[in-house]
Amino acid sequence: MPELAGPASEVVVCVDFGSTFTKAVLVDLDAGRVAAQASHPTTLPGVAGWADVLEGYDACLAALVDQDPRAAQAGVLACSSAGGGLRIAVVGNEELVTAEAGRRVALSSGGKVVSVVAMADGGDLADLGEPDVVLLTGGTDGGNSEVLLAAARQLAKTWNGPVVVAGNVDAQSEVAAVLRGLPHVLADNVVPRIGELAPESARAAVREMFLAHVIGGKHLSARDGFTAMVRGATPDVVLTGVEVLARAVGDVVVVDVGGATTDVHSVIELDPDSVGREVVATTPVTRTVEGDLGMRWSALTTVAEHPELEPAARRRHDDPAFLPDTEEEQDADEAIARAAVGLALRRHAGRSKVVVSPEGRVVERTGKDLRRAALLVGSGGVLRHGRPGVEQRVLAGSTGEVEGGWQLPRSPRVVVDTHYVLAAVGLLAAEHPESAYRLATTLVAP
Repeated sequence: MPELAGPASEVVVCVDFGSTFTKAVLVDLDAGRVAAQASHPTTLPGVAGWADVLEGYDACLAALVDQDPRAAQAGVLACSSAGGGLRIAVVGNEELVTAEAGRRVALSSGGKVVSVVAMADGGDLADLGEPDVVLLTGGTDGGNSEVLLAAARQLAKTWNGPVVVAGNVDAQSEVAAVLRGLPHVLADNVVPRIGELAPESARAAVREMFLAHVIGGKHLSARDGFTAMVRGATPDVVLTGVEVLARAVGDVVVVDVGGATTDVHSVIELDPDSVGREVVATTPVTRTVEGDLGMRWSALTTVAEHPELEPAARRRHDDPAFLPDTEEEQDADEAIARAAVGLALRRHAGRSKVVVSPEGRVVERTGKDLRRAALLVGSGGVLRHGRPGVEQRVLAGSTGEVEGGWQLPRSPRVVVDTHYVLAAVGLLAAEHPESAYRLATTLVAP
């Protein structure tokens, strides 16, 4: 069993078990820097002849030891999105209020939202979509509790997995009694009042459920060490890393182009004048996941508006392990990535436009205003392993004044997380906060 990381560790191995690749870095805690790094295809049981997800980790560890012998005795911290990651179904009252709030919280918790069921709008709990966790929301504090209780009663009859309850706190004792036969955690209401979104308590509760009931249930490893290593779902850990980075550099946006999804993380100090008139407020810390945008499994939908890229996208869709080995194939990879980044950032940022209201001409905004972001970080294999200048070719087209009112970063510094430090920063943040901060600043070091 791997030794767990402790405060006396001089170095720590930080591992991300990804859907496609397992990435590992050895972090020197005193220096706050990456001392060695390695990657290996993720060894999912039953896929390509592999039997255990830790086989890929073993290969990474051996490569780290070759680079720095200290890795052999290092403690280990890990995150995981292997085996489908964390799948969350959101159950709420109305589609535009508590269900939408739950969806945003689920995304910020590192989950892939597989369904959103709005009970007051006729939602059916038979349509949960095979989640790992159900996030149950509904009602403002002190408001109507009947829909929340009715949803809990239906869940108790139709669902046998973990539930995070983050609805009307005045009804939580009754909800807990209804769900007593299911593993459940009570969190603060995600919408305590109309116009307010409070994600942190629910985000922590989802993390607790992932560690206690989900990661072991995926049967990714027969070895005891795996579940002891994992500290959270990869996107949740990365978002924590982005928060640490924002403390060092100010407003920051990260776009991670993966094989199946493109994730956008942002930490932006909100300007009250830039917040749209939303029933569910925008929050400074936000994550969105675009499940139809990616480099391999989602390549075909990524290039739907670029028919000239369809043959290259199909090749990658049919062979997710494909690696470009010619200039032409690298050009195609960059073009697919450019399309994924552009669409994902626009969906995250939304746009602004002038409309006429009873108060006169006003600016109406949707999404998250990213225009003041000081830093834009690119992540994903296509950027980390790309040719010189890849960050400008893939990312620069999604900055500046873009036609259509899109609220994209105007003039950010553009960098690539070449050494995959954001996941490591997030893993280190709780136990080694000073090392995490120093490691985050290496992204912007001269």
